[in-house]
Amino acid sequence: MTRQQRVPATSLTLDELLEQSAWFVQLDEPAQAQVRRDATERAVAMGDSLGHHGEQQHAWYGVLEGLVKWAITAHDGRTVSLGGQSVGSWFGEGTLIRNTPRQSDLVALRHSRVALIPFDTFDWLRHHRPSFNDFLLMQVNERLHWFMGNYAAHGLLDTDGQVARALLGMVHPLANPRGERHLQLSQEELANLAAVSRQSCNSALMRFKSAGLVRSEYGGIVVLDLPGLERLVP
Repeated sequence: MTRQQRVPATSLTLDELLEQSAWFVQLDEPAQAQVRRDATERAVAMGDSLGHHGEQQHAWYGVLEGLVKWAITAHDGRTVSLGGQSVGSWFGEGTLIRNTPRQSDLVALRHSRVALIPFDTFDWLRHHRPSFNDFLLMQVNERLHWFMGNYAAHGLLDTDGQVARALLGMVHPLANPRGERHLQLSQEELANLAAVSRQSCNSALMRFKSAGLVRSEYGGIVVLDLPGLERLVP
């Protein structure tokens, strides 16, 4: 699949993202109105950063369009990818709750648009709307579980396992609350998320296709057998 073959990416308006978000629809009307007044959006060009390690974060993020990668970069330039966030997902709550500088970089893997809920609004919701706090508790717990798996994966998994885990990450509700199995994801982007070479990623995908786990389709990768992928990630 080449860049020219990609179909137009999924794109949401700010109102569409809010209406599809479980935390938002559980709020009462005054709280919803406050969020709508305070929310803004920002475009992030491919390769640009939404937030750098060491910076103070001032907003909670939701993806309207594109793909954003979490990563940690060492002083020698080596990078560890922590995962990706696709359209419909919200992230960055841990940094806001801790109210400390970011511990990772947020990088757009393609042109992206991101919704921003200001820290003051986020903090007000957290202290005055129990349903919002319940959502955050579940999300932080799921993210912790996923990152624990990531830690194990870097030491235990071969290339196939790393690529399978990157695919599983992109269908996980944290990154993909819309539940889409057709991932608007190029092989280059998948290799980036899996932290493997593009050649190794392509070889793994060929094996997955032969086993009936995925297929390449105009505009992305389709997950056909989710349990089969999960078996590659002990």
